[in-house]
Amino acid sequence: MPNVSDNDITNILVAGIGGQGVMTAAEILAQTALAQGYDVKKTEVAGMAQRGGVVTSHVRFGQRVLSPAIPPGEADILVGFEPAEALRWCSHLRPGGVAMVSTTRQAPPVVNLGLFDYPDDPVAEMQARGIDVHAFDAGAIARDLGNFRLVNTVMLGAISRYLPFSPEILKAQILDRFRARKPKLVEINEKAFEAGRKAAEADS
Repeated sequence: MPNVSDNDITNILVAGIGGQGVMTAAEILAQTALAQGYDVKKTEVAGMAQRGGVVTSHVRFGQRVLSPAIPPGEADILVGFEPAEALRWCSHLRPGGVAMVSTTRQAPPVVNLGLFDYPDDPVAEMQARGIDVHAFDAGAIARDLGNFRLVNTVMLGAISRYLPFSPEILKAQILDRFRARKPKLVEINEKAFEAGRKAAEADS
């Protein structure tokens, strides 16, 4: 069992658009924490996820976690797969929390339908609120590696040094998952994870 107090809970909010791998990333985080002996709770809200709707997932782990939902102002890490969605959820971050944001834009249906305007510069708006934002183009990294679906592995690599267990533990969980299901993708996911780590460090 990890050496944490009753109140030492890590709260991670993952937000993005359907098809980006939000739920997969949250599931990997939850499984990794569970394997480390933490009590884990996870919940998600998907709005037309398969049609490109907005998707959020809450992952909470610690010695004892009672509720799966992260209260506003208590998220330690915001993982934004889409910058406007990161801006929309940034109020959930606690003071001193970290926002890891991919700058790849993918407007949700409410924008395409003309119901809402897409923010001019979501990352700048977050920074103007005093949020510690680390932003980079995870989509471009994934495309350079030959598979846009690698975005979730890139983002997990990016947040890996902010977790209460080592990056190598998270990476091993990801690679073991692929070894069991799609062994041909192990090597490219390892590259994606390391590329995410480097991108986050370069923006520090």
